[in-house]
Amino acid sequence: MTAGILERVGEGGWTLAGAPRNFVLGHVRAVLPDRVLDDARIVVRDGLIAAVEPHTPGTLSDVDGQGMLCLPGLVDVHSDGLEKERLPRPGAELPIEFALVSFEGKLRAAGVTTVFHGAGFEDGMAGGLRRSVRAAEETCAAIDNHTHALVAHHILYRLDVRCPTGLAALRRRLDTVSGVPLVSHEDHTPGQGQYADRRYFERYLMGTRGYAEEEAKQQVDAMIEKRNERLSVRTEALDWVGELAQAGQIRLLGHDPDSAAEISALCTRGGAVAEFPTTREAAIAAREHGLPVVMGAPNVLRGGSHNGNASGQELIAENLVTALASDYLPSGLLAAAFDLVRFGELDVPSAIRLVTEGAAEVAGLTDRGALAEGLRADLVLVSLSGQWPAVRSVLPAAVPERSTR
Repeated sequence: MTAGILERVGEGGWTLAGAPRNFVLGHVRAVLPDRVLDDARIVVRDGLIAAVEPHTPGTLSDVDGQGMLCLPGLVDVHSDGLEKERLPRPGAELPIEFALVSFEGKLRAAGVTTVFHGAGFEDGMAGGLRRSVRAAEETCAAIDNHTHALVAHHILYRLDVRCPTGLAALRRRLDTVSGVPLVSHEDHTPGQGQYADRRYFERYLMGTRGYAEEEAKQQVDAMIEKRNERLSVRTEALDWVGELAQAGQIRLLGHDPDSAAEISALCTRGGAVAEFPTTREAAIAAREHGLPVVMGAPNVLRGGSHNGNASGQELIAENLVTALASDYLPSGLLAAAFDLVRFGELDVPSAIRLVTEGAAEVAGLTDRGALAEGLRADLVLVSLSGQWPAVRSVLPAAVPERSTR
């Protein structure tokens, strides 16, 4: 440790606009990858963590953490919350630029400092939501043009493999992006994957559209018939993303895999992540192939899948889950993590890893996700005074964000 690390900032101080590049945070309970360090001191230099050490008597700090938990900034690898922010009620669509700013506030309140927004390159209904290529392109443009962001915004490109217009649009988009973007291939045709039991989708239509039971069945029949006419598009799409993945041009996620055979095909295709496996068989196969596994935080909070699929809690108990994603509820990340602690499934470091270091691994980000020397100083202070964790302060790293868009 250098003498400089013993000193406070002393170079312009702290403003309300955000944390400086150099500061010392004292008297926190630092959640490290393998333990919780009580009464810790975190030294930040040039926006990176320089030291995490005991706060010994006589050493100074710029701000007192008052004994709160200090976590790495949360990484959310799959968020569909922005599309809900844009369309809070049917027919009440808001400007996407406003929705992004509004949703950013919810992300910060949840302790999220890095987010991958789902942009659905599809036309029609998938997973119960109306999506369009136009909306996806507008979302991408809004994120591209969003300046002075308080959160590191990235895009998870979600490709409906049976949508020809979505495939064409994503081809155009990926020709313009830098880095190695995250791409998820998905097929929400009822009768497989997420809706392996089509009755769950029929019930959704009955509940949200007011269809009678027979009418919902007819709608699902028509959807399956229409999508089965596009099997050649599916083959073309999977071949294309496989070529990109094998060339290292994208990081490929397989969405809703439901069998060991599907995991094997994903690996052959160059896939890197199993996202929301719908069965225990698929989750086990993914880990056997060395793939990280992502499950939804709402699944854990609810104690099971709303579609009758695999339980996140049960897969976590078997050590099959690498990361949790918010899916559609950012505040669910910390709540799910501490639920796992409360019910004795995991200790605090292991639970927090699911929404920080594990999620960073899923995204292929090696510069964040842990309170460790040399990593980005994305810091979150959390109070555990009530039943649910409460984010009290978010200190994003004062360093430029690398682009994967």
